[in-house]
Amino acid sequence: MRPVELDAGGVVLRGVLHPRRRRASAEATTVLLPGTGDTAATWDAVGPVLSADRDVVALSLRGHGRSDRPGTYSIAWMADDVATALVALEHGPVDLVGHSLGGLVAMLVAAREPALVRRLVLEDVGLPQPRLPSLPARPDGALPFDWAVVEQVRPEIDQPAGHWPYTARAVAAPTLVVAGGPTSSVPQDGIADLVAAMPDARAVTVDAGHLVHEREPEQFTAHVRAFLAS
Repeated sequence: MRPVELDAGGVVLRGVLHPRRRRASAEATTVLLPGTGDTAATWDAVGPVLSADRDVVALSLRGHGRSDRPGTYSIAWMADDVATALVALEHGPVDLVGHSLGGLVAMLVAAREPALVRRLVLEDVGLPQPRLPSLPARPDGALPFDWAVVEQVRPEIDQPAGHWPYTARAVAAPTLVVAGGPTSSVPQDGIADLVAAMPDARAVTVDAGHLVHEREPEQFTAHVRAFLAS
């Protein structure tokens, strides 16, 4: 594992690279995007397993971890960052994996820039639906991310833009949605709606709640590896 730094056109995204262990392998690079408040480190149990036969890059989104904190945040800007970073990575089309907010960012990248994404994995992500706005209180002490991310992005999720159904339909990449099951905070019917809206998607459920990759890393990586190899 070694640090990685990618220029995303004025915003630098930082994370870690898990080099593939089988050097003769030519599997597509996998890029991992975390959710709100999480950093590239959230993938520390997943990256080494996936890197058996592929390079794996875990990135922190803008405002998170060691990535730049410009003070301005939106899902669209994060998607622009990631798309530019993927070009800078120069690894060809990648397999893009996103959890929660990172999944919405990944879906937007795949819809807008289909040449950059070979396959897509969305972890506990549903089709955004309007819900009662609710801004959580800021936790005390230092945080591993800029709290302005929550203040600026949470309203986008509570009252989503109308483009999301069309964005889902525009994703050409084969997609796996890993649902967290009934204990997740994400409405599971929204996940079913998302899969139905996408042209080439299927879902699998791991009853682990919203943080599937952290609570059940073995099941998560098994499903992801099987899907990426199929």
